[in-house]
Amino acid sequence: MKDTWSLDALYTGYDDPNFTKDMQSLQQLINDLNETLKHLSHEDELKSLTEILRKQEQLALCSWKLGSYLSLRQSTDTSDAQTVALLGQLNQTASEGTKALAQMDGFIQACADIDKVLQQSEYLKEYEYLLKETKQDGKYRLSDDVEAVISKLNISAGDAWSNLQEYLTSTLEVAYQNKTLTLSEVRNLAYDNDPEVRKAAYEAELKAYEPIAESVAFALNNIKSQVNTICDLRGFSSPLDMTLYYSRMERKTLEAMMGAITAALPMFHSYLKRKAELLGHKGGLPWYDLFAPLNIAQKAAKKYTVEEAKEYLLKHFAPFAKDLTAMIEAAFACEWIDFYPRKGKVGGAFCANLPFIKQSRVLTNYDGELGDIVTLAHELGHAYHGLMIEDHRILNTDYSMPVAETASTFNENIIMNAAITEECDPLQRLILIEKQLQDLTQIICDIYSRYIFERNVFEKRKNSFMFAGELCDMMREAQQEAYGDALDHNCLHPYMWINKSHYYSASLSFYNFPYAFGGLFARGLVARYEKEGEAFVDKYRAMLKATTVSHVEDVAAMVGIDLQQRSFWEESLATCKERIDEFLELTKGLL
Repeated sequence: MKDTWSLDALYTGYDDPNFTKDMQSLQQLINDLNETLKHLSHEDELKSLTEILRKQEQLALCSWKLGSYLSLRQSTDTSDAQTVALLGQLNQTASEGTKALAQMDGFIQACADIDKVLQQSEYLKEYEYLLKETKQDGKYRLSDDVEAVISKLNISAGDAWSNLQEYLTSTLEVAYQNKTLTLSEVRNLAYDNDPEVRKAAYEAELKAYEPIAESVAFALNNIKSQVNTICDLRGFSSPLDMTLYYSRMERKTLEAMMGAITAALPMFHSYLKRKAELLGHKGGLPWYDLFAPLNIAQKAAKKYTVEEAKEYLLKHFAPFAKDLTAMIEAAFACEWIDFYPRKGKVGGAFCANLPFIKQSRVLTNYDGELGDIVTLAHELGHAYHGLMIEDHRILNTDYSMPVAETASTFNENIIMNAAITEECDPLQRLILIEKQLQDLTQIICDIYSRYIFERNVFEKRKNSFMFAGELCDMMREAQQEAYGDALDHNCLHPYMWINKSHYYSASLSFYNFPYAFGGLFARGLVARYEKEGEAFVDKYRAMLKATTVSHVEDVAAMVGIDLQQRSFWEESLATCKERIDEFLELTKGLL
C-alpha cells in the first residue's frame, strides 16, 4: 500500500496528451459559451435554458478536472513552479468565461415563469433547485461587466493572497532541538507523551511564525477588505449575512446554535480545568497541553501504522454501512490518500470530492496517533458524502458550507462512540473519552474563538489595517472569551490566525461555524441512528444526497430535525455533557 496518492485517474502527468487536450479545450468551451449567448431567446426559454445548462456542464467538467489535478498537485508540493504557472494559466483562461456565465445567469433571472418551463423537460426538472436559486440570486447580482472584472481581478487579488499564505506556511522551516521540521511535523508534537517536548514544540512553532507574520497579515487584511467591498457592492448588510445567504442557511438557525453554545461553554471549561489539574497545572491549562495525553495514559498510548488505521476504521464502520466500508477499502487500495507530512506539503487535512470520476482524494499529515485515525474517519466521511452525490448531474454536486461537515463529523462520532462503548478496561475507556472531549472542545470552544476573531477582523477592516501584533491581540481576546479561565491566559496561541487556512479565501468566509454546526448536527443524527438502527441508514443516505439541491433547514427536516429550535442544539450539547460528566467521575480518584 503506497503512502502517497495517485492522480492518474485524472491525468498521468503534464505530458499526458489528455491534459494538453483539455487545457486547449477549455478555451474552446468558453468560446462556445459566448456563441451560445447570441442565440438565447425568451421566446423559446425551454431551448435556451437547455443550451445554457448543457454548455455549463461541459465547461464545469473540463475546468473541474483540470483544477482538481493542479490544486491537488500543488497541495503536496507548493514550491513546484510549473504547477503554479499552470494554475495561473488555468485561472486566467477560466476567468474569460465569467462574463458569459454571468450573462447566462442574467437570462435565467429574466425568465418570466421558471415553473412553467420546468414542466416541459425532465432534464430541466433535474436542475429545478439550481434554476430557482439562480433566479433568486438576481437581487444580489451586479452587471455582467462588473462580475467579470471581479472574477478576473481575484486572480491577482484574493486568490494571490491566499496562495501567499499557503506557500509561506507550507514551506516554513521550524528550528526544533537542532533539527529542522515542517510546520505540520512540529504541530504533531502537541500529542507527544513528554510535556517538555510539547512545550518546546509550542515555543518553536510560535517563534517560527515571527518572520512571516507581517506578510501573512497583509494577506489577511487584503482578503477581508476585498470581501467587505464585494459585500457592499452586492447589497448585503455584512459578510456574515452574505455567507449565510450563499450557504442556503437562515440566520435564525445560526443564532439558535450559537445561543446554545455560549450557554454550554462552562461545561467544556470544567473538562479543561480537570485536565489541567491532572497534568499538574495550577490555574488554567496552557495551550501546549490542550492535546496532551493524560499522565496516567502515557504507558497505554499507542501508535498505529497506516495498515492498523485501516483495520480500525473497517472494524468500527462495519456495523453501520457496507457501502462505507467498501469505499474505505477502495480509498486505501486505490491510492486515494496522501498520508505523511513533508516539506512543501500543506498542513492539516482535507478531502477533495471528484464525482465526475466517482472517487475522492484525501490529504492528511499522519503521525500514528488515535487522533490521526479520527482525522482519517473525518475526511473519509467527506468522501462518503461524495459517494452519495456522485450520480447527480455535475452542476448539482456542490453542497453548501454548513452541511459540508455533516458526514465527516458523523463518521467521527460513529467511530469514537463504538470504540468507547466496546472498551471494558477503565483506563483505555478514559483515554478514548478524553480524546473525544479534545475534539468536541475544538469544535465548540476553539471554533467559537475563530468565529469571534473573524467577525471582529471584518468589522475592524472597514476602517483600519491590522498589523501582526494587533491580530495576535485580537486572537488572544477571542480565545479568552471562548475558553474563559479554563486556559492559562499567559499561554495562549496568538498566531492561530496564521495557521488556519480557512481565513484566507475571498469566496468562502466564516469557514468556522460550519464545524460546530456539523459536530452538533451529527450528534443529533447519531442519536437518531442509535434509536432507529438500520432503518435510519437509508434516510441518512437520502439526506446526504439532498444536501446539494436543498436548503440547510430542509435537509434537516428530512430526518425530523428543526434547526431553528434552540432545543435541538441543546439536546446535542447534552450528549456532550454526558461525556464530560463521565470524564469528571472517572478522574475523581486520580487527583
